Amino acid sequence: MNISVILLSRITEIFRQHFGVPAFIVRSPGRINLIGEHTDYNLGFVLPASIDKAVYIAINKRDDKEINLVAVDLNESFNTSLDTIQYTDKQWPNYILGVVDQLQKKGYILSGFNAVVAGDVPLGAGLSSSAAVECATAYALNELFVLELTKKAMIQLSQKAENEFVGVQCGIMDQFASMFGKKEQVIRLDCRSLEYEYMPFDTLDNQIILFDTGVKHSLASSEYNLRRQECEAGVAIIQKKYPQVQSLRDADMQMVNTCLPAGDDAIYRRCKYVVEEIQRVQDACTDLIQQDIASFGKKMFATHEGLSRLYEVSCPEADALVTMVTNHPAVLGARMMGGGFGGCTINIMKREKIEELINIVTQKYSEQFGRVLKTYIVNIDNGTSLV
Repeated sequence: MNISVILLSRITEIFRQHFGVPAFIVRSPGRINLIGEHTDYNLGFVLPASIDKAVYIAINKRDDKEINLVAVDLNESFNTSLDTIQYTDKQWPNYILGVVDQLQKKGYILSGFNAVVAGDVPLGAGLSSSAAVECATAYALNELFVLELTKKAMIQLSQKAENEFVGVQCGIMDQFASMFGKKEQVIRLDCRSLEYEYMPFDTLDNQIILFDTGVKHSLASSEYNLRRQECEAGVAIIQKKYPQVQSLRDADMQMVNTCLPAGDDAIYRRCKYVVEEIQRVQDACTDLIQQDIASFGKKMFATHEGLSRLYEVSCPEADALVTMVTNHPAVLGARMMGGGFGGCTINIMKREKIEELINIVTQKYSEQFGRVLKTYIVNIDNGTSLV
């Protein structure tokens, strides 16, 4: 019996215990991002995919204004009303309440509801469990109350919930990948126009493996917002000479080098990384078209170098995990993934060497950090849908 069947059985049973029969269950996956980190809120390009680890939400309608939530994995519950939606220190309900808040602000009429949430997206691993919860909620409420929202509208609403209610100034990539993912395809997303195309990713010979640092990114929210401010500050400086530059998407390295003080200045380093990474994503897409995974992988290593030294969002554990695999002949590419300061490294490697590599890296990581390394073998799967 696979994990999704076990989860569905569990979530259905717990829903019955609390609320009776669910109207339906929605599945919304976590995501990986192969290349293009911190480029989304700079309106550049990203290359994410949804994965075979997901959040599930079982839901039914109430005839009053009460909202009753149960988080299976945390063994916690939360109750509120449509009339008293506000941020809670419990954290996990905020991803659901933020979506409700956005729907009400847009004038949609809701009644109360009961919802039970469970999943197998590892928390704090940089796989965007938060976006999965938001997209699952938006999709479920859209179905439950027949709101007739498009997928794009649900994505934008979920992002706004995270920006305005949760308070993390994320870009749109996580929600987009969770909602629009397609099995064995990566998504080349233009974060300015929201135009996207699916690109094949060779999984016949290659496997994606995640090594979890085990470090929870406690700095991530505050530093994430600071990085966004630093990028915006760089744009404001560049604009004085090049008024056509509305975001770092519009800048090139000549502009960065001309307008921003080089060397130790943080704003220069942030902007240099982002402008280089936006170009790197486009070059990496050419590699995919040409089925040149080796060149693609080299760009992943270059991305990690930039994230660590220029954008400064890595951590010693992530740097060490990338270093450990850098010269392994079976590893094509590796880098830290997600907001930073913890979470996972993403590795593309030859299938036949998986067990050997996991054993080597697990031992080295234990010796260096005294911590058991968690590994996740992930496959690219479909996006948000009714189960």
